[in-house]
Amino acid sequence: MKILVTGTEGYLGSLLAPLLLQRGHEVIGVDTGFYKVGWLYNGTELTAKTLNKDIRKITAEDLQGVEAVVHMAELSNDPTGQLSPTITFDINHKGSVRLANLAKAAGARRFVYMSSCSVYGVATGEDVTEASATNPQTDYAICKTLVERDLQPMADDDFSPTFMRNATAFGASPRMRFDIVLNNLAGLAWTTKEIKMTSDGTPWRPLVHALDIAKAIICTLEAPRDVVHNQIFNVGDTAQNYQVKEIAQTVAQVFKGCQLSFGDSGADNRSYRVSFAKINTTLPGFKCDWNAQRGAQQLYDLFQQIDLSDDTFQFRGFTRLKQLEYLIGTQQIDKDFFWR
Repeated sequence: MKILVTGTEGYLGSLLAPLLLQRGHEVIGVDTGFYKVGWLYNGTELTAKTLNKDIRKITAEDLQGVEAVVHMAELSNDPTGQLSPTITFDINHKGSVRLANLAKAAGARRFVYMSSCSVYGVATGEDVTEASATNPQTDYAICKTLVERDLQPMADDDFSPTFMRNATAFGASPRMRFDIVLNNLAGLAWTTKEIKMTSDGTPWRPLVHALDIAKAIICTLEAPRDVVHNQIFNVGDTAQNYQVKEIAQTVAQVFKGCQLSFGDSGADNRSYRVSFAKINTTLPGFKCDWNAQRGAQQLYDLFQQIDLSDDTFQFRGFTRLKQLEYLIGTQQIDKDFFWR
């Protein structure tokens, strides 16, 4: 299958593209290169040919012969989304819908969209399912719901969108991110020997390893069309719903000698438990291989191998907001987030 993957130089894309190539697929990558500077370790033997291009400038020619699109190249995470809400909507909402329309017109039969469990926002009571009401709390999450809304009516006999609402990712990647919860706590545990929580850690978060997200995408691309046509899947495992304090405790147990403390209730009120029954019962071949403890151990082993320093952990290339602020501050990208 000829697959166009946006974000091949990102945290998830740098893991997904080599796996697709290993399975015999032809992969064309697209990435604007904002985070190219962030390379933590040499973690793959295969890399996809990647167009150095903003998704807002993808053309019909770029999609010629493409049978499927995996779209994950957006401004990622809530702090980055708040940096410039107007541009966030321009890229994450309008840019994504434009890409889907181009893909459909070019004859791509599948479109896998990376959504997020953050669309649930604040949810109390039972574990939320794909049928639950969304309650997005940030511009980033709102854009996810808008893309889902606008792409669903595009589904027809020739075009099958699928929406992957990923839990919060964790785990090692060559294009590492230290601005997501488990990875950040592991970095702190290694470099400072201390996890000092500013909140009480009571909010709930579902976690999913980056490799399990890649596995879900591959299963979706290779599944029978009727299984994935215009479907929403929460991506993860119901057993991997954790309170933030449990994540911190797991990391502290793996990183021996790390001191752990908690603060008061924090300002971030997002809390939700998610049911992942649908993906685990209906998507052929999918089952998570990782949990928080195994992921923390993977990071411990990696940090030991590369002798992770505090300077590397704090480096802007591994934190989305820091790197974008640097590119703006040095005027390498303009007010619309295009390279100058």
